Amino acid sequence: MIDRHEPTRVIALVLAAGHSRRFGTDKRQARLADGRPLLSATLALATRCFAEVWIVVRQGERPAELSIGHAPHAVQAPSDAIGLGTSLASGVSALLEAQADAAAVAVMLGDMPWIQPATCQALARAASASRIVRPRHTGQTGHPVLFGRQFWSELAHLRGDRGAREVLKTHADACDFIDVDDPGILLDIDVPADLSG
Repeated sequence: MIDRHEPTRVIALVLAAGHSRRFGTDKRQARLADGRPLLSATLALATRCFAEVWIVVRQGERPAELSIGHAPHAVQAPSDAIGLGTSLASGVSALLEAQADAAAVAVMLGDMPWIQPATCQALARAASASRIVRPRHTGQTGHPVLFGRQFWSELAHLRGDRGAREVLKTHADACDFIDVDDPGILLDIDVPADLSG
């Protein structure tokens, strides 16, 4: 009998609740050089590469207000001014409450549209419930980071602006690195000049 390995189901969680203070305006709707809105481009990438897409937005926001077309599952941040850790915790808590059927979550930042689909697909192939999978380009780690379900409860308790650094540090022995020829894993948009890529 042939053993047919079913691909691991990975849900993308796009963090988009920040206030773009360095950018000066709401960068989520800023236009890339090709005319696409920034957040729309990141969501299109996530939709192309992962089984399901969830997004964390600001308190009181609806995805339709962000001009992102077909809205993924939306989670509202718990308050208006939160850090990356709290935003991540809100999204993962929602996945747990919904009993989301996935072995791993791909944590994506809403301002990183230049990651190559092949990178996301390679990460998804390496994902499992008990591992953390990280892309690496020229020795530098980037995004997205895929967290196996085993780590979700820890992510759900994060607070502040430290992101998942403590989880990554605590579970360094569970991290797998995938080397990719993709500078997009390191490129985020902080100021308007970054929109050209």
